[in-house]
Amino acid sequence: MTTTALITGATSGIGKATAELFAKQGFNLILCGRREERLKELQNQLGRDTAIFTLNFDVRNRGDVFSAIESLPEEFSEVDILVNNAGNAHGLDPIDKGSPDDWDAMLDINVKGLLYMSKAVIPQMTERKSGHIINIGSTAGKEVYPNGNVYCASKHAVDAINQGMRIDLNAYGIRVGAVNPGLVETEFSDVRFKGDSERASNVYKGFQPLRPEDIADIILFVVTRPYHVNIADLVVMPTAQASSTIVNKQL
Repeated sequence: MTTTALITGATSGIGKATAELFAKQGFNLILCGRREERLKELQNQLGRDTAIFTLNFDVRNRGDVFSAIESLPEEFSEVDILVNNAGNAHGLDPIDKGSPDDWDAMLDINVKGLLYMSKAVIPQMTERKSGHIINIGSTAGKEVYPNGNVYCASKHAVDAINQGMRIDLNAYGIRVGAVNPGLVETEFSDVRFKGDSERASNVYKGFQPLRPEDIADIILFVVTRPYHVNIADLVVMPTAQASSTIVNKQL
């Protein structure tokens, strides 16, 4: 039987790399994102390998989330794997200088968006008593660093939700786990620094950061373990990184 996987934030970074790797495994894919043109490109690119269905919406909008899931055609209606990947960082400011708009964006995407997607998909999993949910967290959910305040809070929330979700869904045989990356070179810093490409590129200078493909490999490993194996919580960092504030850079 073909596995169907739904990936949020599929148009770039970890989400895109995971979609590409899952397609090579022959998984049916439901790819979600805000950038419709990129979704079309992915569908054209990956549709040669497997069946693709795209959903263009913003996870922050609860109504759009539920409408999108309800709109799935029959052949995509049973989601076996949910990868809650959509997330963003906005700004890197001390708490007294932080922007409430940035705070709203991070909490709405990283926390509420994950909850909305899970709420939309979980009922079919509990009904079937099967399914696998992967929540993409961060090392920022394991520690707090200077100026990371609200972003770290949002990822600590993901860590707590992941644990609570695993407890609450245990009786249904649903596997739940988190993958928590450290420094991965994606569009993450471009978004955090609001298009300041020089500042964003400096984040990854002087060492070898993780690549989106590295995290995709790990996600594939997690979801392809035997049913009795649930990788509940995994932290991965580049070798040069010891913590959020300790990175061995050779500049």
